[in-house]
Amino acid sequence: MDKFVIYGGKPLSGRIAISGAKNASLALMPATLLAQGVFHLHNTPNLRDVWTLSRMLGEMGVHCELNGQDLFMDTSTLTSFEAPYEHVKKMRASFHVLGPLVARYGQAKVSLPGGCAWGPRPVDLHLKGLEKLGAEITLEAGYVVAKAPSNNGNGARLRGAKVHFDISSVGATENIMSAAALAKGTTLITNAALEPEVTAQARMLVKMGAKIEGIGTSTLEIEGVDELKAVTEETIPDRIEAGTFLIAAAMTRGKITLEKTNPYHLSAVIAKLEEAGCEIDVTGEEITIAMNDAPKPVDMTTAVYPGFPTDLQAQWMAFMLCANGTSKITDTIYTDRFKHVPELLRLGADVEMLDNTAIINGGKQLSGATVMSTDLRASASLILAALVAEDRSEILRVYHLDRGYEAIEKRLQALGANIRRERTAEF
Repeated sequence: MDKFVIYGGKPLSGRIAISGAKNASLALMPATLLAQGVFHLHNTPNLRDVWTLSRMLGEMGVHCELNGQDLFMDTSTLTSFEAPYEHVKKMRASFHVLGPLVARYGQAKVSLPGGCAWGPRPVDLHLKGLEKLGAEITLEAGYVVAKAPSNNGNGARLRGAKVHFDISSVGATENIMSAAALAKGTTLITNAALEPEVTAQARMLVKMGAKIEGIGTSTLEIEGVDELKAVTEETIPDRIEAGTFLIAAAMTRGKITLEKTNPYHLSAVIAKLEEAGCEIDVTGEEITIAMNDAPKPVDMTTAVYPGFPTDLQAQWMAFMLCANGTSKITDTIYTDRFKHVPELLRLGADVEMLDNTAIINGGKQLSGATVMSTDLRASASLILAALVAEDRSEILRVYHLDRGYEAIEKRLQALGANIRRERTAEF
């Protein structure tokens, strides 16, 4: 197992290119099951989650090969319609093969996701949506078994329907949109998620031959087609990685330029950074951020896109520890996503919890300590805090970070951070 050793106090400086989006890759990869052929996904990040999903698809017969940032997927060799628990438990996005499998092959057997370090993320919306499309859903020993209805003797096929989500859900929107692309008739999805990753999947589906209206809005109208084709697609930039680096630069009172970004996807984050006193310049696909003074305390509430993303909540908390004053953070998406708080306290943070609101009393110098990662974004917040803490910090269990940040220590080193990865005997 690896750990990070960090000596804080150095401002970040330089330029860095943003990777392809993890969450977009995990949306595009299951969608390839809707067509037979070789897909080529450019700008795919080399991440643990991508490899986990590739291995699962590989066991189903899909040939996956990642060369640099180019992922090649041959779906013509698919032999199994089952996604086993051993893979789905590691990453909930694996559950997103359910819709494509039952839409194209009329059947699927997918394990229910396992536990999580924070917050319930039920799959009820996925299952209810598929049932609206005519799928017969049964639960068997921890697995979801789905079958498409008979199509008058012409095989099994889902049917178009009206699907309304009581709660806007990225995963459910992606799963049902994929399924509807091959359903017979028209599907109307209301209260669809607006996240860029959903839009990225919709655009790839259209390139594959799907007929989708309303892309980028909360209402999607999908006219099912008989067949889709394999395509080449480029993965959008990772807005969460970009936001993490922007916050890191602001915390260390540095100046960096992000390349290969989509600033539009970061509008809410940029607005909050400017409110805190950051100087930000946006030019095309580049964002330059500079910070000379201590940040102003800024209250923040997470919200579904285009609001402030919950995946940057922990990093924002680390930032507010540097502000001279009191700020509040409320997470309305995952109300118990605060596992990073006890670890930040070990670094000297002053944070009080009141239900799903954190009260941050900032302006106190943090001190190096040994802390433990509990999940992906919590781990990022610990790195950021360590970058401004005095002396030496150790971040244990950084395998969480490898799920969503490609070689983050090397990229921070290139910006001037004193950080290195070491092996540890800790299990």
